[in-house]
Amino acid sequence: MKKTTLALGLLALLSFSPAAQAAPAPQLTYHINLNERTDDHFRVTLEVKGLKAQNNIYQFAATAPGTYQTMDIGRFVRDFKAYDKKGRELEVKQISTNQWQLSKPEKVRKITYRIAETWDTPVDKNKIYGMCGTSLEQDHALINGQGVFGYVQGLQAAPMRIKLEHPQEWLVGTALHKDAKGFYMADSYDHVVDSPIMLGRLSKAQTTYNGTTIDIYTYSKTDKIKSQDLLANMTNMLGAAHRFVVDFPVDRYTFLYHFEDQDWGAWEHSYSSGYVMKEAELTPAYAQQLTDIAAHEFFHIITPLNIHSEVIEQFNFVTPTPSQHLWLYEGTTEWASDMMQLRGGLYDLPTYLKDLSEKLRFDDKMDKSYSLQKLALSSYTPEGQAQYINIYNRGAVTAALLDIRLLELSGGKRGLREVINELSKEYGPKKAFPENEFFDLFTAKTYPEIGDFFNRYVKNAEPLPVAEYFGKLGLHYTPAQKTGKKTTTLGYSFDFNAGNIVFANVGEEAKALGLQPNDVLVAFDGTPITLENVSQELSKLRQLKAGDSYTFTIAREGKQQEVKLQLLEKDEVIKHLFAVNEQATPQQVALRSSWMKNL
Repeated sequence: MKKTTLALGLLALLSFSPAAQAAPAPQLTYHINLNERTDDHFRVTLEVKGLKAQNNIYQFAATAPGTYQTMDIGRFVRDFKAYDKKGRELEVKQISTNQWQLSKPEKVRKITYRIAETWDTPVDKNKIYGMCGTSLEQDHALINGQGVFGYVQGLQAAPMRIKLEHPQEWLVGTALHKDAKGFYMADSYDHVVDSPIMLGRLSKAQTTYNGTTIDIYTYSKTDKIKSQDLLANMTNMLGAAHRFVVDFPVDRYTFLYHFEDQDWGAWEHSYSSGYVMKEAELTPAYAQQLTDIAAHEFFHIITPLNIHSEVIEQFNFVTPTPSQHLWLYEGTTEWASDMMQLRGGLYDLPTYLKDLSEKLRFDDKMDKSYSLQKLALSSYTPEGQAQYINIYNRGAVTAALLDIRLLELSGGKRGLREVINELSKEYGPKKAFPENEFFDLFTAKTYPEIGDFFNRYVKNAEPLPVAEYFGKLGLHYTPAQKTGKKTTTLGYSFDFNAGNIVFANVGEEAKALGLQPNDVLVAFDGTPITLENVSQELSKLRQLKAGDSYTFTIAREGKQQEVKLQLLEKDEVIKHLFAVNEQATPQQVALRSSWMKNL
């Protein structure tokens, strides 16, 4: 007790000593003018004082956590200027795509710039995913932090406050908290990027679930979808999620839904998630699709919020640095989003197994020599981007197999869910795991055999033991089975590479007609193809019959040409079939029973 008192007294003395006082941190106050929206530009003003000589670079993001794509936000910046306290303009110089150099940082009191929204601004390459971008329209705005804000070099971790100037009738949806003066407060630049903002003509719904406040904000272009309807469809999923993770590790969570003409998907954050989906009638099927996506994004409150590598704790916005544990952040999360619904009664077993079959069929289209570790480490390259989406398929199946293996080794007492929950408590938002030691840490926490599993199926790309592992649960797995019927086939598939739609898995018949792997799709039957219309236009292929002809305009080695193809025919084969083994042993049935419930 005396040692504590003495220490506190010494600290008190030091706190009044001029030599011990730290220099005051620079104050960063951002103003975003959303009242002027005619030219698709956000108008940003940063009020700042206290900069030092080393704070001479203003940095825009090259990428952002969880996107695994090059963004180069500096491409969208216009009229970047700096001023001193008397309003005199100071010299600034753009020294790279994403960096502006301040000539006299000590004198800077204000920085202003315009930044174009990403949705409607054409770029030659590296088009930014819609759910990760920005939009500014007459009745709403979407702000993802890295698409509007930058930071001063050396101050990435400094607190920020943000004032949004917008029409009075607009609602604002964000996980950021607002102070008494109307400023939204962020702990750091990372926090701003982790906290998207949607505002405008929105609907709102709110509920409290086991101590966690759930907010849903929705923009629907023609008001077909309301927040209250989304909440009603999501309630059972939230209950299943709560039982899966035991306790939500956040006291507040915000869902931001944007329904208009684009269909991009979703982006997870620690305390919120953003969705950019095509507006449609909220049928039961569409409601289930939205809930499935929300289940995935919501589980990110565990990974990576509570379980993450030191590589992404303070993100490198200048030079993207991948983490090899994408299998954990995305693959395990996708597995959990399905398993929480199976174990929560939202899925029955046939529905879950059908989803698993679809993931395996998707994996068939990808490069099977690409390990999950390689996919993660190459995720910022064009080669890795072409394989990236498989993390939600092969990655989820691998997590499912890991869960079965852990249950087997523990006698049905401890699966992947239990280990993830333990790791969540051991680490948490403020404690990262060491990037290069996590496989060993996970193995030490479980069984030596798990180290072999990681070596074979995560670090390397050995064929997944689907039949063997699901057989342990008394479930039959058949890789392929002919039906005796004929079906149509394209003879190729599509990939995305550096913002282009390219042809992959081109068969011999398609090659004979002039198509080659890595040809870039330009037009279909004369209609130019973009990332925005590709799904709608190529869906017309389903209306063709075997032997029907169609024409692609493709680009190859910088030159365009037309290739005339026809819909092909082949023997119908159903792949990746699961069925319950009616002769399963008591041991298999017991393990399946453990697998079907939260332990």
